[in-house]
Amino acid sequence: MPKFNVKKTVQINASCDKVYAIVRDFKLWPTWSPWLLAEPACTPSYAKDGKSYSWDGKIVGAGEMGIVSESEPKSIDYRLVFLKPWKSVASVRFEFEEQAGGTQVIWSMEGSLPFFMFFMKNMMAAFVGMDYERGLRMLKDFAEIGSVPSKLEFIGRESIKGFRYVGAKSGCSTDDISESMQVAMDKVKAYLKEAGLKPSGRAFSIYEKFDPVKRIAIFTAGHPIASIPGNLPSDLTFGSMNDCEVYSTKHTGPYRHLGNVWSASMMHARAKVFRQNKRVSCFETYSNEPDDTDENDLITTVHLPAK
Repeated sequence: MPKFNVKKTVQINASCDKVYAIVRDFKLWPTWSPWLLAEPACTPSYAKDGKSYSWDGKIVGAGEMGIVSESEPKSIDYRLVFLKPWKSVASVRFEFEEQAGGTQVIWSMEGSLPFFMFFMKNMMAAFVGMDYERGLRMLKDFAEIGSVPSKLEFIGRESIKGFRYVGAKSGCSTDDISESMQVAMDKVKAYLKEAGLKPSGRAFSIYEKFDPVKRIAIFTAGHPIASIPGNLPSDLTFGSMNDCEVYSTKHTGPYRHLGNVWSASMMHARAKVFRQNKRVSCFETYSNEPDDTDENDLITTVHLPAK
């Protein structure tokens, strides 16, 4: 069977004992799990001895995880069994090392795919890696501040009216999206201010390409405008978006957790909650801006075009 390996690390400003205790308690996993947030109605079942839990959902599939061995507060080894959407078994490990007054956490997996899915090995490793990164960011917040400032609201299907816009197109590593997007958005805002143009709608970003294996992203960030501008700088572009049907999910919280809303939306598409129109680019809109909004109150809505 095609095998894949994933290993991700995060530095948490909390003691090994505290972080170990959080990870060891399966009843706390829904707070920071990168998967369970996609289906709040899916309630896990926990073993009486606290050493395993199972789940069965329409979005997140079904499976069970149990502790194989543990060395408090240094490491925990698990056996992870997926039952749906396909059957497979994986070995999962957490390591905790005291470092720089805090804890370095290493989360790893050795997994395999059904033989007929051999062509998805690299893609699966990339997706699981991104999930681990999201989970570790949430674990870090939970250990450091006692909560995870990332809330999802599944709006569902809605119609988006088309608009014209001024934008800045950019390509970057998926690790640098936040910084690159801020640079692009600042260019557009500076131009609109200088030209005396007011946006006619919410700021947005359209994703023309997102490759999790090569970790490459190409996007256009901008603002809708009512009229066609003149003398547009060479590093900006004018475009339009047509009316479209979308499946929308709203995220409230810091931009560092935006991967949660994207992942959950994609999981809903794979679970056939709606039929995604892959001929139209996905995009996100921003209800407020970090310049005058506390990061925990930032509202971003992800729109996946639907058939």
